[in-house]
Amino acid sequence: MSNVEIVQELYRAFSQKDYEAFRKVCASDVEWIQNQGFPNGSTHHGADAVIKGVFDVLHNDWDSWRFKIEEYLDGGSSVVALGYYEGVHKVSKKSFHSAAAHVYDLLDGKVARFRQFTDTQVIWNAIA
Repeated sequence: MSNVEIVQELYRAFSQKDYEAFRKVCASDVEWIQNQGFPNGSTHHGADAVIKGVFDVLHNDWDSWRFKIEEYLDGGSSVVALGYYEGVHKVSKKSFHSAAAHVYDLLDGKVARFRQFTDTQVIWNAIA
């Protein structure tokens, strides 16, 4: 698989809650860095920490949540996914749309690091 295909598999695994597949495409010590100010955001280490601290939280707090990819940029050992988040919050029922970029650094065919960049205020406005 190419690095872009590995990242595409990661998104498929997330959307289908196929966490075993997610673990397979990530390095055992994957570093998952969420944008400062992102709701419940922080840096997580290891696939299980990402599943519990990121994926489960998103699925529990939002009626819908997705990252719609508009473009992949193949930088060799780094892949950038450009697109936008959209979702509906479970409590407020408000929706949002926020441009975002995800940067993946891959090593030996595995995602070693994820970095997120987005407008967190737009997301917080949907929560309030």
